[in-house]
Amino acid sequence: MLLKKNIFIITLISLFLLFVFNFSVLAQGEVEVFSWWTGGGEEEGLNALIELFNQNYPEVEFINATVAGGAGSNAKAVLKTRMVGGNPPDSFQVHGGAELVNTYVETGMMEPITDLLEEWGVKDKFNQQILEMSSYEGEYYSIPVNVHRSNAMFYNKKLLAENNVEPPTDLVSFIDALAKLDQAGVVPLALGDTNKWPATQIFETLLVAHLGPEGYNGLWNGKTAADNSAIRAALVDFDKIMQYVNQDHSALTWQDATQLVQEDEAAFNIMGDWAEGYLKTLGWTPDQEFGWMPVPGTSGTFIVVTDTFGLPKDAPDPENAKKWLKTIASVEGQDTFNPIKGSIPARLDADKSKYDPYLTSAMNDFAEDTLSPSIAHGSAAPEGFITALNDTINAFITTGDVDQAFENFQKNHADYVE
Repeated sequence: MLLKKNIFIITLISLFLLFVFNFSVLAQGEVEVFSWWTGGGEEEGLNALIELFNQNYPEVEFINATVAGGAGSNAKAVLKTRMVGGNPPDSFQVHGGAELVNTYVETGMMEPITDLLEEWGVKDKFNQQILEMSSYEGEYYSIPVNVHRSNAMFYNKKLLAENNVEPPTDLVSFIDALAKLDQAGVVPLALGDTNKWPATQIFETLLVAHLGPEGYNGLWNGKTAADNSAIRAALVDFDKIMQYVNQDHSALTWQDATQLVQEDEAAFNIMGDWAEGYLKTLGWTPDQEFGWMPVPGTSGTFIVVTDTFGLPKDAPDPENAKKWLKTIASVEGQDTFNPIKGSIPARLDADKSKYDPYLTSAMNDFAEDTLSPSIAHGSAAPEGFITALNDTINAFITTGDVDQAFENFQKNHADYVE
C-alpha cells in the first residue's frame, strides 16, 4: 500500500514538473509589431509574414498592432505618442530615410542593430543604398523589408484601347491623353487624396520630371536651390493634370482611386506600386487587364519608398523583437512578403521566379535607374517639410495659384530643409 502511495506521489510530481517544463518552453512571451498594413495586398502580405514567423517561433505570441490609414497617415501619430510616452511596441514599421533617422534615431529612441546584421551574415545581402537609408553615424537602426516605387502609373488597358489612346511617352503626350479621355466621357486620372499625400506624391514625380533625378536629389543635399524655375514648371503641369481627376477625389482613399481603374471607371492611376498588390487582390492580372509605366517624364528614375523595422529602446520583449527582425531580414521572409505586397525585395539574392511580370520589371529598373528618395513617404525630407508641402499642395488644388504655391515651397524648404 505504501509503495502504491509513493508511486502515486512520484507520478503527480512528475506530471507537475512536466507541466512546468512544457509551460516554460511554450510561454516565451510575445512580440508586438506595429504597422499600418490594413489595406488590400498589404494586409495579405503581412499575414503571410506572420504565418512564417509563427512557423519559426511557435512559442512566441504575435501581437499584430495595426492602425488603418494609407501611408501611415493615422498610425504615425499614434506611434509617436507611444514612443514619446515610453510605451513602445517591440518593433514598428517606419520608412527608411528622414522619417526614421530624424524622428527616432537622432532623438535617441532606437537601438542600433549593426551587430545583428553582422551576426546573421546579411549585411552584404541588401542593396547598400537602401540599407544606408537606415544608418546614422556608422550604425544601422532598421531592416528594410521591401522597396516600393512611388513614380509608378497604372492604366486600364481596355479603356485605353476603346478610346484609341496610346500609353504616353512624356508629359505632353500624357496631358494630351488625359484631354482625349475626358472628351470621351472617361475619368482620365483616378485620385483619392483624403489623406493629402497621394496628391503630394503626384507632385514629387513632376519635380523629378522637370528637375531630373540629380536636380531633384539636389534639393535635399544643398545642390539645388528651392527657387529653381523647374519647380514652378512642375507646379504648372500639376495644375493642368488636376483638371482631369475625379471630382470626388478629396473624399476617397488611395484604394478607392485604384478601384476606380479596376472597375473601368477611370483610365490612369499614379500611385506607388502597392497599388499593384491591391489590383491583384481585386482579381486583376498584370499585363492582362492592366499595364504600367513610370510616370511620364520620369523614366530612368526610381523614386524609392522602403518600409523598415527596427528595435526601439525599452522594447518590452527585445529578444522576441530580434526574432521578428531576423524573419524579415531573411530571403525567405522577403520572398514571402513582397510578391503579395506589390513590392520588390531589399535583398539582392531573392528568387526572381516568385515575382510577377510587373515586379520583375521593377527589379530590373531598380538595378539600373537613378534612385531618388520620396518626399511624400518620409525618405527625402524632415516631417515638418512634408506636412507643410501637403498643406501647400492641398491649397493649390483649390486655388490654382502657381505663384503662391511656388513661394510657399521656397519658404517650407528654407524652414525645414536648408
